[in-house]
Amino acid sequence: MKENSLIYINNCRVQDLHGTKIPSLDWEMRAGEAWLVIGPNGGGKADFLRALAGEKQILANDSTGDYSSLFKNSVEIVSLERAASLIQEERDLDESEYINKIDEGRTGRRFICEVLGGPDAKHRHLPLPAIAERLETLPEVKLCGVEKILDRGLKFMSTGEIRRTLLCRALLSGKKLLILSDPFAGLDAQSRTILLEFFATIVGKQKNSASNDPRTTIILGMERYHEIPDTITNVLEFADGKISFCGTKAEYEKLISEREAEKSKSREKERNEFISELKKIQSETEVLQNQNAVSDANESLVKMSNVNVGWDDHRVLVDFNWEVKRGEHWLIRGPNGSGKTTLLELITGDNHQVFCNDVWIYGRKRGTGETIWDIKKNLGIVSYRWHVEYRMVGGTDLESVIISGFKDSIGLYEQKTDVEIQAARLWLKLGGFEGREHENFGSLSYGEQRAILILRAAVKSPKVLILDEPCHGLDENYRQKILDLIETVAETGTTTILHVTHDPSEALPCEKHILELKPKETPMYQIIARTDAS
Repeated sequence: MKENSLIYINNCRVQDLHGTKIPSLDWEMRAGEAWLVIGPNGGGKADFLRALAGEKQILANDSTGDYSSLFKNSVEIVSLERAASLIQEERDLDESEYINKIDEGRTGRRFICEVLGGPDAKHRHLPLPAIAERLETLPEVKLCGVEKILDRGLKFMSTGEIRRTLLCRALLSGKKLLILSDPFAGLDAQSRTILLEFFATIVGKQKNSASNDPRTTIILGMERYHEIPDTITNVLEFADGKISFCGTKAEYEKLISEREAEKSKSREKERNEFISELKKIQSETEVLQNQNAVSDANESLVKMSNVNVGWDDHRVLVDFNWEVKRGEHWLIRGPNGSGKTTLLELITGDNHQVFCNDVWIYGRKRGTGETIWDIKKNLGIVSYRWHVEYRMVGGTDLESVIISGFKDSIGLYEQKTDVEIQAARLWLKLGGFEGREHENFGSLSYGEQRAILILRAAVKSPKVLILDEPCHGLDENYRQKILDLIETVAETGTTTILHVTHDPSEALPCEKHILELKPKETPMYQIIARTDAS
């Protein structure tokens, strides 16, 4: 270990049970530095961060290789993957069918207390430690802005709320190194402000410390160079399984500017080529798509009247009225926890309170004999929770994931036909996955998985395409491809888009209708006709 080094890596590699992920690695983090780790999906960034967290191995390439870290096993990673695993844990522990009521599961208070001497998840019925009664007074809880959701079940939290709870737990865990992987994805403006203040506070202490034994150090991981805290000093970039840049933030910003100037020259040409290829694929795979008659322009696809949804004393949707007609593409927005995901789950059938409300899908009232397959055969879905469901299916290759989009299944349980295989490979090529059809879905980075699931949702040209933060975890290249894909699908006239996003830059020109949820207001929503200035 070199003097003033917190982490020192020389002539090493990163590997796991599947083989070498990064063949050559040289990097040093010194006291007082605040690092951003960035890079495209599948480029090595995620492997590197997971290696620092102890989830993959860092091994010397030969006798000259060296890896040393002052943090050793005192590392905690907060990521989209960790949040997905947490939701999966809650589903595995759910006892609703045994207790004849909704099992709230672990609350935020109980989950946080697991690192403060409280019982673990498997013993969640045991009493909490004394500190549980005063969590609200802890500066870490206030810093993460979770005081008001401590007694809410994890499974009832929004994605942003879950991740802030994970952050609070990590901060209270006493771990010396916190790795925050894409922490701003899907957060509303208030949550982003809270996180930026948190980052500035912790990193400020980190940078002002001359000690090489800091109390808490943060490494930030991002998919794209967007909303980077001012406190970052250095950038490490990965691409194609190797380091593609290592230097100061100022040097990286200069490089980014040069790259963007070069890319802008070819952007329109690449976009037109992508759209042309997409339309060609849609035409060639028409036999596998849902055939939606387009004659009735006024067809009501979704209609909700005086809908009320909630649990205990928490009301999510109150006296809610909304109708979606064919060809009306909607942008849905609102703060974390305002009910956006709940609203979409009423449409998909994943929220059982749909049956005690006046909800109509494709002109038929829910609860009048239709099956879930009657609903989903005309739906394409991409959401965080849907992503979690697919991660739970083991051993599925990319070809099968795409084909499952034609079958409306999670995983593939039927024999593939030659036509389906050909169609799947065309879509994979469009998404930049040519030649990777037999790779396991679970081996992909989170961003690559999200890109595959968006392709899967679009293949059958569904009546309604539900997109809940579709660009979560996507790098700039994939993000732009996906936005072009959504816009082109909307132009076909066969598919109506319902799009949730917190990022104004992801709002598409076709989305002329805005549904804005406003919790604790009366009414709790507003419908807006969108203009270019909206």
